[in-house]
Amino acid sequence: MEIRSFLAFELPQEFKEIISQVLPDMKKFLRDVRWLIPANIHLTIVFMGSVPSEQIKPVGERVAKVCMRYKPFNVSLDGAGLFSGRRIPKVIRVGLAGDIARMSRFRNDLHKALLPFGIKREKRRFSPHLTLGRFRRGARTGKYLDDFLVRYRDITSPMCKLNELILFQSNLKPDGAVYTRLMGWPLST
Repeated sequence: MEIRSFLAFELPQEFKEIISQVLPDMKKFLRDVRWLIPANIHLTIVFMGSVPSEQIKPVGERVAKVCMRYKPFNVSLDGAGLFSGRRIPKVIRVGLAGDIARMSRFRNDLHKALLPFGIKREKRRFSPHLTLGRFRRGARTGKYLDDFLVRYRDITSPMCKLNELILFQSNLKPDGAVYTRLMGWPLST
């Protein structure tokens, strides 16, 4: 059996509160978006795809070794924006600021550790973010999108620590994905 999985950080409570406060207002601006529920928003570090269940434990052992070499990351929310540009936007996201360069090295080290399991290395530059929603095909944006971007470009938060990397299983359902925590590894303190 294969398990669709990814490595991510759960959001600090401060981030969850801010997102829960602004999401209902965001939904009023943009209607052609499939919004994530706040409980499903996380900071993905490595999307692993389908992993044979018998490889989950050895994967965990490799991930644990990488986590032991890194201290917790300090990050804050850093403005809402888009992926794929204004003309044909695909994703509404909130960026992050803080220990981003170190987090990028962390992701690269995880990729190296996971190569023996056939988990492909991400080719795109690491851009840590929180996905809030995905635009539906053919979404009409226009002035609403411009107003949205102006209103939410300055979302910020206090600096928060990310202490534990988690392996999640992702089960795709018609009404959205269901994420189940399989394992977790504390970062070195």
